[in-house]
Amino acid sequence: QPLHRRSMPVDERDLRGALPPGELSGLVRCTSYSPGEPLRQSWASDSSDSVTSSGSDSDGSLYKVILLGEHGVGKTSLARIFGGVEDGADAEEAGNTYDRSIIVDGEEASLVVFDIWEQDDSQWLQNHCMKMGDAYIIVYSVTDKVSFEKASELRIQLRRARQTEDIPIILVGNKSDLVRSREVSVDEGRACAVVFDCKFIETSAALHHNVKDLFEGIVRQIRLRKDSKEDNARRMANTKRRESIGKKAKRFLGRIVAKNNKKMAFKAKSKSCHDLSVL
Repeated sequence: QPLHRRSMPVDERDLRGALPPGELSGLVRCTSYSPGEPLRQSWASDSSDSVTSSGSDSDGSLYKVILLGEHGVGKTSLARIFGGVEDGADAEEAGNTYDRSIIVDGEEASLVVFDIWEQDDSQWLQNHCMKMGDAYIIVYSVTDKVSFEKASELRIQLRRARQTEDIPIILVGNKSDLVRSREVSVDEGRACAVVFDCKFIETSAALHHNVKDLFEGIVRQIRLRKDSKEDNARRMANTKRRESIGKKAKRFLGRIVAKNNKKMAFKAKSKSCHDLSVL
């Protein structure tokens, strides 16, 4: 289905109230397609969790997702895949706010993804980013150890900025397709996620690997924190019904072993950081 265009990104009103006069122009721009334009083949077009058109925010929940990370790690590539503007003129004219609605677990959710962390190298804007998101995606490159260390620093900054809040955070190791250039292992990424109490996934923007899972996962993580226990229990029951008997048995045995062994408990927790459908 065609995507919809917003004449003004949802958060521009928030930014307008806090930015000095004249600094808002060019900062944020929506890059979704106009009604009637054909939808490009993307991660969302080949499953039931597909892109939908929505005329207003009341059609579903609206979530603000902020991309954080060092320059060159692939934040913009991930955002453009989400927004459907990866190549050609659309990519050249793309702004830095991407707005679309997706169906996750049979329910619609609207995401506004902000790729503004490095905009104008503004310290004020970066401080504001730490406070305005409903969820955060911290990206590093698996081929760049320094970007991985920076991702850890960003997690600490987020903890300080949102001390009393349980904000969904996913640590993302991008460029997983560049096997020969890898400097950060999967185990290192997983261990970092456990230490900083967040979720973890590796992606390849170049191959679109796990990009769909990433953005659907951030929706699930937000819902687990914002929605009622009843709604989440219903979703979990539907998920478990789709699981194989083998997976259910493995999960059950893992819990039993973890109770009696601290080392196994850490290992179990490190594995659970990959599961974006649970807390």
